[in-house]
Amino acid sequence: MSAAVSPSSRTSPRTVLISGASIAGPALAHWLHRYGFAVTVVERAPELRTGGYKVDIRGAAVEVAERMGILADIQRASTDMRTGAYVNDDGKRIATLPAALFGARVGRDDEIMRGDLARILYERTRADVEYVFGDSITSLTERADHGRGGVDVTFERGAPRRFDLAVGADGVHSNVRRLAFGPEEQFARHLGAYISAFSMPNELGLDREELYHAVPGRLSCVYSSAGDPAAKGLLTFRSPRLSYDHRQPDRQLALLEAAFKDVGVRPSGGWTQIPRLLEAARAADDFYFDGLQLIEMDRWSRGRVVLLGDAAHCASPASGQGTGMALVGAYVLAGELAAGRGPEEAFDRYEREMRGYVAVNHALAGKFAEEMTADTRRQIRFRHLMMRILPYMPWKNLVAKKIAEEVQRGANAITLKDHPAPAAAAGHGPAAGHAPVAGHAPAAGSPTYAA
Repeated sequence: MSAAVSPSSRTSPRTVLISGASIAGPALAHWLHRYGFAVTVVERAPELRTGGYKVDIRGAAVEVAERMGILADIQRASTDMRTGAYVNDDGKRIATLPAALFGARVGRDDEIMRGDLARILYERTRADVEYVFGDSITSLTERADHGRGGVDVTFERGAPRRFDLAVGADGVHSNVRRLAFGPEEQFARHLGAYISAFSMPNELGLDREELYHAVPGRLSCVYSSAGDPAAKGLLTFRSPRLSYDHRQPDRQLALLEAAFKDVGVRPSGGWTQIPRLLEAARAADDFYFDGLQLIEMDRWSRGRVVLLGDAAHCASPASGQGTGMALVGAYVLAGELAAGRGPEEAFDRYEREMRGYVAVNHALAGKFAEEMTADTRRQIRFRHLMMRILPYMPWKNLVAKKIAEEVQRGANAITLKDHPAPAAAAGHGPAAGHAPVAGHAPAAGSPTYAA
């Protein structure tokens, strides 16, 4: 790896505001602090959000996790799933396969609950990074001041401040993207389905197992992971774009119930657990509902504002790559900023390095979104048959390899650079160098992105 870059000798910015404390934001904060930047993370939620479903760490993301020093933490918190099975209407297992084959994982690939990974990243950065919970950005104004650019930021609750850079790592419904680039509708492409996830009691007594049930246009799942006494429910259904507010769970629950209202109720047929899953969704305090959609943008940066992770290029849960892309993107962006270049050049290089990786996974997401919800009972019966006979096929290893091939192609569609070795970060504690800018007026002609 190349020699360390001295913070005093570089021309790149030194104070960075990151919006979003899920995965991409804290991962970027980790690297930027190690490179000597002073980092603030602002998060709308009042505290760290530790809910969510299981996520995969594959391919290049495994290498990034190792370079971060968190791979062992991920392995200790692994879901340790054993098997995946499809069940009939009565819950009888009709086809069972190893969980690694279900998840297309090979080698050191692993799986972890999203909340556990968020906690690992937060614990690794909380002593060195300023976290501001319960607040949100309301405007971003770029300005030049004696030859040094910056971004003046106003917040819903906190006092205005100035930063050298602002990063939107705030997810598919990014507030920073809306402020700096425009409404979400300009960039979102619906993949024809919706997904919901939530915690529920483990009434089926599952032990590191996931059960799936399919009817035309709908897929349901219940699973339990290592170390969690509760289970998780997952419901997916095919639908054109629906109208709802992503912050109104009552409306989302109504849409979910309408999609599954005739499933699992005699004599309509379907898994008899479906009414129980809908009941659990209503009671859950971590209920999640969203469309399977891509975020497609011509540019991920504008001036000194840049997007990262799902905010820039969401590949939807159908890809199975969102978390890995967030970790990889954070590594790439921080490395380019640490190389001593100005922000525009660093952002350009970050985009060039990531674009091909993103494009491969976007294509896979579109394909997998269609496969998640089969159209006909005939397709479902054929899928079950293939799963039942796979363990007995003499060429089963070749088939398993073929199943994993596409996912692995997406997971490894980038070659990681050896970015500058992180300099010692001593003296660069939380919010170092951040000065409030209350009372400043934007310079004439400076772009302002406001709510």
